[in-house]
Amino acid sequence: MSDRSTMPARIVAGTAHPGLAAAVAAALGVRPVPCEVERFPDGELRPVVSGVQGGDVYVVQPTGPAVNDHLIEALLLLDACRRGGAETVTAVLPYFGYARQDRRGRAGQAVGARVALGALASAGADRLIVVEPHTVALEAMCPVPVEMLTTVPILAGELAELTSETAVLVAPDLGAVKLAEHCARLLRRPVAVVRKTRVSGARVHAEELVGDVRDRPAVVVDDMISTGGTIEAAVRVLLAHGASPDITVAAAHGPLVDAARDRLGRLPIRCLLVTDTLPVGGAREPRPRVRSVAPLIADAIGRLHNGQSLDSLMVRG
Repeated sequence: MSDRSTMPARIVAGTAHPGLAAAVAAALGVRPVPCEVERFPDGELRPVVSGVQGGDVYVVQPTGPAVNDHLIEALLLLDACRRGGAETVTAVLPYFGYARQDRRGRAGQAVGARVALGALASAGADRLIVVEPHTVALEAMCPVPVEMLTTVPILAGELAELTSETAVLVAPDLGAVKLAEHCARLLRRPVAVVRKTRVSGARVHAEELVGDVRDRPAVVVDDMISTGGTIEAAVRVLLAHGASPDITVAAAHGPLVDAARDRLGRLPIRCLLVTDTLPVGGAREPRPRVRSVAPLIADAIGRLHNGQSLDSLMVRG
């Protein structure tokens, strides 16, 4: 068995976000190991990884859009690393698709998060690193250890410069309360909460607001912005309760699928802040302000590689 402390961590970059993987590797002072992903005409994938034998390997592959393709690629990359002789393999999923499927809403539904986590473990992952997951329940349902990193210090640092001291941090639903409260503690600002009911995957109905936002700028904080439906509903409630039409939106992840930017573009949002757990591109408004999670992920990998604690980097349950 090799001595991990004498060799650098080895980074394998999937095709979902090679720029982020390269930035993580650069922060660690290494280069990604050689990796090719062959694509057959029918869409089948066949990754080939070299240079991982005896190494402490980290496969960087967010499972964002197209979620299913990128998840399957992650599984195959893990298996390729294991068969290539890696000593340990960690799946680094900055954005973990299927995290929202952590429970059944009605009879006959699958628990997608458990299925995906089980598949990642079966494919060869000894450990997972995820960033700001939709639910901390992932740890309880995963067969291998899960390190859940928080983006709150990154977002709060940027919001401190972007917003005034009179701003109110707003959780757009009950699921975002802990995230908003953590951010508010760092910024020393009050919190308000919007109650919502989800009608479908793209439609939500906001019902009421707890907290005072009248004549104050609002900062809506969520773990992700997918279709923009939750943000739109929250902004409508804030305006109805007298919030200043000078709203900032911050989220760890910005899939921004379907017509999300069109929806957000119709709202009085002066700044949209996201991290680069997923590729963020395009010239359509609103153009997100992007902060990188590469230093955070590199710090976590460096600590794991050297047997150090990740406690100060992790999501608080």
